[in-house]
Amino acid sequence: MGLRERKKEETRIALSWAAIKLTVERGFDNVKVEDIAAEAGVSHRTFNNYFSSKGEAIAARHFDRAVQIADELRSRPDGESLWEAITNAVFARFALGMQEAERPADERWIAGVKLMSQHSEHRGEFLKAHTAAQEALAAAVAERTGTNVDRDLYPHLVAGAVGAAMLAAIHLWLHGDAPAPFEELLRDALGQVAAGLPTP
Repeated sequence: MGLRERKKEETRIALSWAAIKLTVERGFDNVKVEDIAAEAGVSHRTFNNYFSSKGEAIAARHFDRAVQIADELRSRPDGESLWEAITNAVFARFALGMQEAERPADERWIAGVKLMSQHSEHRGEFLKAHTAAQEALAAAVAERTGTNVDRDLYPHLVAGAVGAAMLAAIHLWLHGDAPAPFEELLRDALGQVAAGLPTP
């Protein structure tokens, strides 16, 4: 990636994190695009060059993380089993995401994320991002397993299972009485899927 492309990507990430931060702190309906642009240090017009709405800006982090997981999966050693490689790729990218956020998951932050995730505009954009994310992961799974992403079910089933595990962990962490941190829930979810979801 050249300098210009790297700066554009940094701006895109900064806008997405600004959208998340302000929405969690103030509520979805209390944040304007102008607020997000100002938080990221760019103009309203610059925001519109990257995103069509604040919902899309928020959901962009989910899509970006999935693309990063797919890229990480491609770089995992051949000696790792598929599910070992997937788990390692997921956690390599989630750890990076936590560093980018630079925000501890305290009770107020979790409460804000919960409210944000329930907003209809966010949910619609998140589902679109999630679908695109699964396609990106399916392509990486196909490459690793020698299957064809345009003909075979397998890479899509694996990508769908990974996506479902991530969504289940997020849901339980936000809306349930989960006794464990999010990272433990996610590792458990991936482990259960890798084991074929045996009956508890």
